[in-house]
Amino acid sequence: MKNKINFGVSTWLWQSPFTTETIALFPKIKAMGFDVVEIPVEDPALIDVKVLKEALDVHGLQPTICIVFGDDKDLTSEDETLHKNCFEHAEKCFSLASALGVSFVAGPLYAAVGKARLAPENVKKKEWKRSVKNLRVLSDIATVYGLDIALEPLNRFESDLINTTSDVVRLLDEIDKDNMKIILDGFHMTIEEQDIRKAINLAGDRLIHVQVSENHRGIPGTGLTPWAEFAKGLQDVNYSGAIVIESFTPEIPELAAAVNIWKKLADTQDAFAFEGLKFLKNTFK
Repeated sequence: MKNKINFGVSTWLWQSPFTTETIALFPKIKAMGFDVVEIPVEDPALIDVKVLKEALDVHGLQPTICIVFGDDKDLTSEDETLHKNCFEHAEKCFSLASALGVSFVAGPLYAAVGKARLAPENVKKKEWKRSVKNLRVLSDIATVYGLDIALEPLNRFESDLINTTSDVVRLLDEIDKDNMKIILDGFHMTIEEQDIRKAINLAGDRLIHVQVSENHRGIPGTGLTPWAEFAKGLQDVNYSGAIVIESFTPEIPELAAAVNIWKKLADTQDAFAFEGLKFLKNTFK
């Protein structure tokens, strides 16, 4: 029997940061046919968890939570203050996630997003060791909240530490914690992987979340992503999590600058979501 896949969309497609008022998107998201809404938590203080949970229940949407670490939060840094910032921010996000009843938090939490440079080999080894050590601490904090952590490989322009599935598998093997899992994002995979189906198979049963857009960050189905191989890979590992559209609006300058989106990728962000969902449902049926 084939596992059921639910389809979702990140609110980053329309807004940033997520605040309590962002729940105004939920009726539209549900009406389009999505079952899952991805909540990128940039500042937990902006979110009233009780109001958010009620809105999710009213509209019949399942939440997923993703977080990232910026320049002031970096588990690979020599500066232990930045480690502390990571732990404190992550714990607030874990508390929110637990209150919403989700089972994991996803993101590239091994280092600050955008830390990408040609570092000497001895520096890379030290940063890798720091990441392993600090992710074990983060794993223990997540365990208190009953959560898994799904680590996400990023493309070479956003990270010099973890770019491929083989990278993240090696990292998880070294961390050696049962609640450390994998999220794969098709956008990054089209840049870094040689074979998407093989990469998914390598992740295996540690793959608990999937994000997608096109290779150009646009509407799924309008670019060069090998979608048939993507679907076969997920079938191979009996994937039963969500497939979430993650892209971004160029209407918010700070967000556009962070992800290098300088032009519209669809006529409207609503059209992006609607057309993307139609393609995904047809591809991963």
